[in-house]
Amino acid sequence: MKIYTKTGDKGTTSLIYGQRVSKSDLRVEAYGTCDEANSAIGLGISHLKHEEFSGKEDILKTIHRIQTALFHAGAELATPSGKKVNWELTKSHVDELEESIDKMEAELTPLTNFILPGGHPAGAALHLARTIVRRAERNAVEIGEEVNPMVLTYLNRLSDYLFVAARYVNFKLKLPEANLHE
Repeated sequence: MKIYTKTGDKGTTSLIYGQRVSKSDLRVEAYGTCDEANSAIGLGISHLKHEEFSGKEDILKTIHRIQTALFHAGAELATPSGKKVNWELTKSHVDELEESIDKMEAELTPLTNFILPGGHPAGAALHLARTIVRRAERNAVEIGEEVNPMVLTYLNRLSDYLFVAARYVNFKLKLPEANLHE
């Protein structure tokens, strides 16, 4: 099978179930932004592969499940209104994020100031992914009531998770956070 189909050469693409839409369609923007976030998460993970710290395996396993769920969110966003999606996000996806956030935060010092994104390249990539997820969330909100509310909740919580994960990685790798007022 060839990677190129030539069907998008005139600025259209297919949603799930084959409906053709403009590549500027809100759904395309939303699921494309989920894909972009997933790539930024992958970049962060690629920087962690060669590092050693306690808790690394847990974060890698959680992020693998997150990347899979983010594909599911993209599938939901790429499914036209009224059609069934095979991989609906559920409350258990959100619960897993919240449990992971709580576990990481238990090891971190409480925030007293805004911090600047950065630190280890993995932490910086996770901060970048967080901002991309926020954009995906805004895109999904723009689509309106046709979007599974759990997708919106998941994207919102995922940005929280990525913020805490970036802090956690920097903490574990002993790279201090830059304070906004330093």
